[in-house]
Amino acid sequence: MTDEQTRGAAPTVSTPSVPDPGVVVGERRQLINLAYRLLGSLAEAEDAVQETYARWYALSRRQQEAIASPGAWLSTVAGRVCLDQLGSARARRERYVGEWLPEPLPDRGEWIGGPTDGGGPADPADWVTLDESVTMAFLVVLEAMTPAERVAFILHDVFRYPFPEVAGIVGRTPAACRQLASSARRRIRAAQAPATPTGAQAGLVRDFKRAWEARDIAALVGLLAPDATMTADGGGLAGAALRPVVGGERIARYLVHFADLAPGLTLLERTVNGRPGLVARLGGRTATVAAFDLADGRITRVWAVRNPEKLRPWTEREPTREPEREPHGR
Repeated sequence: MTDEQTRGAAPTVSTPSVPDPGVVVGERRQLINLAYRLLGSLAEAEDAVQETYARWYALSRRQQEAIASPGAWLSTVAGRVCLDQLGSARARRERYVGEWLPEPLPDRGEWIGGPTDGGGPADPADWVTLDESVTMAFLVVLEAMTPAERVAFILHDVFRYPFPEVAGIVGRTPAACRQLASSARRRIRAAQAPATPTGAQAGLVRDFKRAWEARDIAALVGLLAPDATMTADGGGLAGAALRPVVGGERIARYLVHFADLAPGLTLLERTVNGRPGLVARLGGRTATVAAFDLADGRITRVWAVRNPEKLRPWTEREPTREPEREPHGR
């Protein structure tokens, strides 16, 4: 045999190969979906995913080759990064100006200006699957959980990770993670109102919009539960009530007062975290995104996000113009 023939017949021993970069990058959608549910903030989710990829690319080629499932490795690291962020987020949110609410997301087809051309999503918000696990009501309940409860519940109940894998991320035993998820499940059940069909919710939100536009306090009161609560999040960057407004009549008067201070306020029906909601625009710019919770045919909760840092997915494609003066909360 010639040397060339020998070389052509030789490779009988396989060597590990570097994971396909496309496969690694292709995990980004899954990671953004996971991190947003764990953190309730798209900006923080992006940071967590970036940190996850930074750790991947910090590995040597040999270390990357030794990882049988890059997707599982990335998800595990992202879960740990989010767990760490949740611990530090609690301290940051204690210093937050006013009430802290999760970051609202639009339906991709309802962005101002619509989805971009060219195939791939232009923003991580495009990658978040809008389902029951991202409604504002659901995310608000998650905020009341401990970091370990939240991570164990989301990983197991939403993403179907087995408890032994959850244990490796949370740093607890599988039995302890099972208990954490069970505790979180009880919190969810205790806070959940009977489901309202999307069509019925859309109709109620539409009636609410019309009553608000008409400055009709009586009509607003009729649409709100007597013990309804409205929570606004301005983050110290936009005018907003610093504490929740409780009671249907108080909420109605607050909203009418808000509208009176903002001539030219336009209300649009939009999907907010997968449910019918409203967007308030002032001077051509999104000023508020409102989500709702319903029970027995009335609105029980209103969540109004006004912090401009949380409205990026709603404003990035709007034309740049000089902002108009916004009304301030009382």
